[in-house]
Amino acid sequence: MNRNDRELDVVLIDAGGSNIGSVRNALQRLGVEAILSTDAGRIRVATHAILPGVGAAAPGMQRLRDCHLVDVVRGLTQPVLGVCLGMQLLFERSEEGDTACLGLIPGEVRHFPQEASLRVPHMGWNSLRVERDSALFAGVRAEPHVYFVHSYAAPMTAHTVASAEHGSRFAAIVQHGNFHGMQFHPERSGPIGAQLLKNFLSL
Repeated sequence: MNRNDRELDVVLIDAGGSNIGSVRNALQRLGVEAILSTDAGRIRVATHAILPGVGAAAPGMQRLRDCHLVDVVRGLTQPVLGVCLGMQLLFERSEEGDTACLGLIPGEVRHFPQEASLRVPHMGWNSLRVERDSALFAGVRAEPHVYFVHSYAAPMTAHTVASAEHGSRFAAIVQHGNFHGMQFHPERSGPIGAQLLKNFLSL
C-alpha cells in the first residue's frame, strides 16, 4: 500500500452511523487502525477521512451540524470516502426528508420508484458496471459483486465511476475531486470490498 510521504492516518468521521464498527473492523483486517472522531482539527490532519453512515439523511446531517462538522467536511483536501448514507450526504440534496446535504457532488438522491415489481429496500448482492477509469478498481475483476442495503439512490452523472441496476441504473461509486462515495457496503462485500478500501487508502 502506498503511504506517500507519511504514515497512513485514517479518521472515521462520527456521523452516528450504525456501520461505524464494521467499517473499523474492515480497516483493521487491512492492518489499519482508524480512529473515530468529531474533532475538527484531528479530522483535518488525517491522510484519509471516511464518512460512514446507515440511517436517514436528516438525522445524519443534523449530527454533522451538531458537531460543527459541515464546513469541516466541505473543506477537506485529503481523500474522503462516503459509505452508504455517507455517500448520499455528499450530494446536494436528498429526497429523504427533503434534506439539504453537503453539496460536494451535484445531484439529488431520490427514493427508488414505487413499483410492485421492485423490492425496496434494495438489499443484497449486485454487480457493478465500471463507467469510467478509476484507481479504485486496481486489482478488481470485471463486474464485481458487492453488498447493498438502501432505499434511496444517487443519479447517474458525469461523476459516476461505477453503476448498478435495480429497476433502473443508479450511481454505485462516485468521485468528484478528492471526494469519493460507495453506495454499497465495502466492509460487508468480502475480498472485493477489501480491495476497494485498500485502493482508496492508496490514493
